[in-house]
Amino acid sequence: MNYRFILPALVLGICISCNNSTDSNTAAATTTTADGGQSTVEDNESAKDIVKIAAGSKDHTTLVAGLKAAQYVDVISNAGPFTVFAPTNAAFDKLPAGTLDNLLKPENKDKLRSILEYHVYVGVLKDALMSDGLTYGMASGQNITIGNKDGKMTVNGINIVATIPASNGIIYVTDGVLLAPAK
Repeated sequence: MNYRFILPALVLGICISCNNSTDSNTAAATTTTADGGQSTVEDNESAKDIVKIAAGSKDHTTLVAGLKAAQYVDVISNAGPFTVFAPTNAAFDKLPAGTLDNLLKPENKDKLRSILEYHVYVGVLKDALMSDGLTYGMASGQNITIGNKDGKMTVNGINIVATIPASNGIIYVTDGVLLAPAK
């Protein structure tokens, strides 16, 4: 019997078998997230994405509620990269009475989404790119203007109070809600 042909055939069979089991495991993982999108992926090992950081913050429950109401959670959970200017709950409290409740209604989903998109830049704006007077186009199609004087950063005149890196970008916590200029 010639063993020169049996050994390579055996190794090839094992490789094919291993590849098939890996593909079926990958397919199983994919089917568990197919119904829910990126935000439903459970991963307690990796760095948290922007939505997971916001969801874990007691100061951003209003923002998270808005992301959910606008069906924008999966978008901001994706790989990005994104820069998100994230208003605190106190920032939303500064809006005129009833504004937020009105925006969270299902019939105002598109308007809410547009406001949220005005808080999102596609790309990462690290501190070095946050020079005074620079303007950036946001996901909504409108521009914001950065202020940076004496180490104090602002966006459209609203204070940036913290910077938080995320696995899919960066979060700048703001003490106000960005409102786009009228078109």
